[in-house]
Amino acid sequence: MEGLWLVVLVIFVMALSVQSQLKTGFYSTSCSKAEAIVRSTVESYFKKDPTIAAGLLRLHFHDCFVQGCDGSVLIAGSSAERNALPNLGLRGFEVIDDAKSQIEALCPGVVSCADILALAARDAVDLSDGPSWSVPTGRRDGRVSLSSQASNLPSPLDTVAAQKQKFSDKGLDDHDLVTLVGAHTIGQTHCQFIRYRLYNFTTTGNSDPTINQSFLSQLQALCPKNGDGTKPVPLDKDSQTDFDTSFFKNVRDGNGVLESDQRLWDDAATRDVVKKYAGTIRGLLGLRFDIEFRQAMVKMSSIEVKTGTDGEIRKVCSKFN
Repeated sequence: MEGLWLVVLVIFVMALSVQSQLKTGFYSTSCSKAEAIVRSTVESYFKKDPTIAAGLLRLHFHDCFVQGCDGSVLIAGSSAERNALPNLGLRGFEVIDDAKSQIEALCPGVVSCADILALAARDAVDLSDGPSWSVPTGRRDGRVSLSSQASNLPSPLDTVAAQKQKFSDKGLDDHDLVTLVGAHTIGQTHCQFIRYRLYNFTTTGNSDPTINQSFLSQLQALCPKNGDGTKPVPLDKDSQTDFDTSFFKNVRDGNGVLESDQRLWDDAATRDVVKKYAGTIRGLLGLRFDIEFRQAMVKMSSIEVKTGTDGEIRKVCSKFN
């Protein structure tokens, strides 16, 4: 019995260890203005272009899924992570670089690019009328960034099984998957990534039968068969710049824009979570999503973090020291 308790205790301590390596207010004495600088920088870009919020959130997500949340996606270079196919549409790099240069002028060599990115993602959600949360900090920047390692990033073509596997590999469960995909409430994609669903789904020459018919005609008008592939398409047709639960109602009603989003309705486990967030009691359900999104973001932003003496604190976010 004693041995069993020891095993339970060891597992509990291991689970706590990543969380405890990071802590809220990590820079409160070493660079007390760091979080305020990130906030004011994100705010100034957001005022000019509210769609930058989704860009910053996606940048943090893509960073955490490759090499952990270590700023590896910020490195520039032909073989670097940000040049991998799934990362070609990423944006918001200039916001992180701007915040970093301001912080470096005040507290050189103290605040990591990985932490700036985690804070910027939180501020982006908050500015979009979403929840805010305390971001545990203390991440260090990685010294590896390879485009070849980005193949495990979730893709809009993924089945639910593939999505579940990719999230599970990072310690995230099915509930986390649906909650985090809810970030698409403020995202956008481009015609080239959804056109196959509109005109030639599974090479049949027909459209994807799961798309609501009236929405299909809206999408076809937005993305004509031989039109501009780079034309942006909101992932939430009702409120693209508001962080709310309408994304889940869209998935429920066959109005999901990406195939991977709509597929969440096909699987019993993920459908239950979508249903929960898409429920009719607006205030209560919106509140629940807000609370659970905060929790899922703290969990995701702790993936494989480097702390202590691992990694480095970059002077410039786009290059190793």
